[in-house]
Amino acid sequence: ELTAALREEQYDAVLCLLTDKIDGEILEAAGTQCKIFANFAVGFDNIDLKAAAERGVMVTNTPGVLTDTVAEHTFALMLAIAHRVAESDRFSRAGKYHGWEPELLLGTDVSRKTLGVIGLGRIGSRVAFHAAKGFEMKVLYYDPKQNPDFEKEFGAGYRANVEDVLREADFVSIHVPLLDSTHHLINAERLGMMKPTAYLINTSRGPIVDESALRDALKAGTIRG
Repeated sequence: ELTAALREEQYDAVLCLLTDKIDGEILEAAGTQCKIFANFAVGFDNIDLKAAAERGVMVTNTPGVLTDTVAEHTFALMLAIAHRVAESDRFSRAGKYHGWEPELLLGTDVSRKTLGVIGLGRIGSRVAFHAAKGFEMKVLYYDPKQNPDFEKEFGAGYRANVEDVLREADFVSIHVPLLDSTHHLINAERLGMMKPTAYLINTSRGPIVDESALRDALKAGTIRG
């Protein structure tokens, strides 16, 4: 539909969504009049940047606008999975709750646990802020670039590779862009490095986690959630 629309009429600009795959064919259909594809998203893995550059087409995105939102959502997911909120809701709605029991749907606390952050960008560092300042969590992180100032401010520990974070953390939160190097960054081998009591939270791109491997790990009890 997008290709047809671009061929039917000439536009100076296109406001595209993350669900629109902007490749050479789309750029070609836009013609020489179109000077910019403005992506309505923080990420831009849906756009062929090389093809755009070859045609002199500008590409923009919207970094920063969802930093707090995604960081808070990360914690919403972390708290929900640790305290089995969604599971308890389904349990109650299905009419299975018949009265209080001491260990019914018992979860785990987040406070003072170890959080492993993979990718210390805007969102990752904000998640770490909430963890350290709000929940007194010990923060470990991996990022291609070490950040001594961050470590000093939050008492965080740098790990030189992803594997060390996975081995030590009670909760692992992923905040990396989707690149060839990060596709299936979390695979069967790395899931096997995590604690059997650990939880994985991914608010970055889906393909960063090998979903088949994750399903198998959950079924086998390799990780808790």
